[in-house]
Amino acid sequence: MQPAQPTPPSPFTWRLRVYWEDTDAGGVVYHAGYLRFMERARSEWLRAHGVDQIRLREATGLGFVVRDMHIDFFAPARLDDELDVTVAVQTVRRASLTFVQNVRRCGDHAELIRASVRVACVDIDHMRPAPIPENLMARIS
Repeated sequence: MQPAQPTPPSPFTWRLRVYWEDTDAGGVVYHAGYLRFMERARSEWLRAHGVDQIRLREATGLGFVVRDMHIDFFAPARLDDELDVTVAVQTVRRASLTFVQNVRRCGDHAELIRASVRVACVDIDHMRPAPIPENLMARIS
């Protein structure tokens, strides 16, 4: 009998509602709106791990910036939909993290988008890559 494989942690989930400001004239979420939704979910994921981004910058001069992103759009979100935006760490490197993010509609759980997002840790003043601090790495990996 083989030993049981560890169960990966559940993704972090952040719930939101679609407002007028998120939609186009047809009441459908404009494609760029999903970028804001995912950014907010990643920020809340950091906060849930005890990372205050303002304090991080003040103490270390570091911050995270999006390096690259791939998004698959499957179905639209519409005005007043409730959405769950998930964040799961896929890859941890010395100066970057890659996340898998999904946006699902609450109720029918339809997957609306799936994205791979790589963020780089940078020295904010010089916009140069910097290693993720060890104490931060311990909290998020």
